Amino acid sequence: MKFEIKKKSKKARVGNLALVHGDVKTPAFMTVGTYGSVKSLTNQDLKECNAEMILCNAYHLMIRPESNLIEKAGGLHKFMNWSRPILTDSGGYQVFSLSNQTKVSNHGVEFKSPLNGNKLFMSPEKSIETQLYLGSDIMMIFDECTSYPSNEKDTEKSMELSLRWAEMSFNANNSNMPLFGIVQGGMYLDLREKSLNELLKYNFDGYALGGLSVGEPDHIRREVIEAIGDKLPANKPRYLMGVGKPLDIIHAVNNGIDMFDCVIPTRNARNGQLFTNYGVLNIRNRKYEEDLRPIDQSCGCFSCNNYSRAYIRHLDKCNDILAARLMSIHNVYFYQEFMGQIRSAIDNDSLEDLIKKTENNYISI
Repeated sequence: MKFEIKKKSKKARVGNLALVHGDVKTPAFMTVGTYGSVKSLTNQDLKECNAEMILCNAYHLMIRPESNLIEKAGGLHKFMNWSRPILTDSGGYQVFSLSNQTKVSNHGVEFKSPLNGNKLFMSPEKSIETQLYLGSDIMMIFDECTSYPSNEKDTEKSMELSLRWAEMSFNANNSNMPLFGIVQGGMYLDLREKSLNELLKYNFDGYALGGLSVGEPDHIRREVIEAIGDKLPANKPRYLMGVGKPLDIIHAVNNGIDMFDCVIPTRNARNGQLFTNYGVLNIRNRKYEEDLRPIDQSCGCFSCNNYSRAYIRHLDKCNDILAARLMSIHNVYFYQEFMGQIRSAIDNDSLEDLIKKTENNYISI
């Protein structure tokens, strides 16, 4: 992996991330394909939407179809026929999201399989082993994410466990595959700084901020990003995990963040919420029933070039799966175009203007 910063404008950076399966321009947004697929979209759709990198989940792929099968297929890229970079989440988030079904110890986490209830064990070593089988371009350490709210004592205990797992993940990586560390510590800035300082000892290939977008208010999340974002190593990629509203993204870029992922573009699309250059459009609103304009007249995506709001709304009302596909194409395309606008604004030293425009369009979501 090679990371090069091309331009800086205050804290914001434009860069290039060179990986085994191709280059990724940063700031970058990764579309989420948890099971090795972005729901309703083909890989050709993703390429036509200019997606340079996607995110898949090691925990889910370990359970189904099992990493051994993927290894036999020659790795995840060949199994899913995706030639561009893949970042794999370690499964640490599932410790949080499935917390009522897990038993956590210093050595890892015992899960119940969502398929048949069988006991499964995910350790840092197992997570890294799985990600190596998958053939990820970037792997993530196994970590624990605290809920919000969480008191300082419990948050510190969780952060210390994540640091233990970070060391175990680091030692388990016997390859040249890039491995990112994840800064935890909840909403406590002193714990965040302690976590970062300890992770720096391992000289990870990149550093992420985890444990955000877990129910905390927007202003608290931004305080954490503003306080910690620019303290992550300047010569390495900085990744904000799971944060995906346009306004959150652009504010984070303004604080030095390079990489993002979130399910919002595709999940919200399947529920009729479309992102445009003028704000959010809810296709299920009755006022679009006879609206023959495209979703966004300034958008160049396949959906906007070929179909009207009225037609897509009609499909959605009929529960036709084509509606989800067309809306997902639009949102994925919009997010890639939005990141391109951000990169251009940094290049032109006009990011503040784009922030103001984005605030005007998205301040309510």
